[in-house]
Amino acid sequence: MVKLLAKSPAHGVLPVTRGTLKLSDCAPDIITSIAPFKGQEAAVSKALKAAIGLELPKPNRSGVKDGVRLVWSGLGQVFLLGARVDIEGAAQTDQSDAWACLALRGAGAADVLARLSPLDLRDSHFEIDQVARSLLGHMNALFVRTDTDRFEILVFRSMAQTAVHELTRAMESVTAQS
Repeated sequence: MVKLLAKSPAHGVLPVTRGTLKLSDCAPDIITSIAPFKGQEAAVSKALKAAIGLELPKPNRSGVKDGVRLVWSGLGQVFLLGARVDIEGAAQTDQSDAWACLALRGAGAADVLARLSPLDLRDSHFEIDQVARSLLGHMNALFVRTDTDRFEILVFRSMAQTAVHELTRAMESVTAQS
């Protein structure tokens, strides 16, 4: 009998520490895309509030409650990280095996990301629970600021090891300059 073992997309290459910066896996067990049908946004938001205690976030925002995060992920779509719900009035797809989630934390995390993204992720421009879709090097990514010096970066699973490599090089550059 063959027994399959679930592994993180970044298995074997994380965690990485350079100076005070740390890159680790933040992959939730479950990632669900929720896209409310036309005219159903209010009903879906109310159902989510009843199920997990969070409403649909506004564009470029996220919310967290009891370890479950709801993240705006594009026009008319959110990602539910860490829980599974069945909501009427929305298309839902399991994205758990499609994305990798990397956590970058430490003083200088925004400086690391500045080397790889055109976004201005400094405190004065990118607040806690703010979200943006942009590039991480040559990869599409979803950036979520979860704390002052902590970001979660979601990339396509197939790009996880490349993202770790690029982030590690940027961490080394920032650490060398401090």
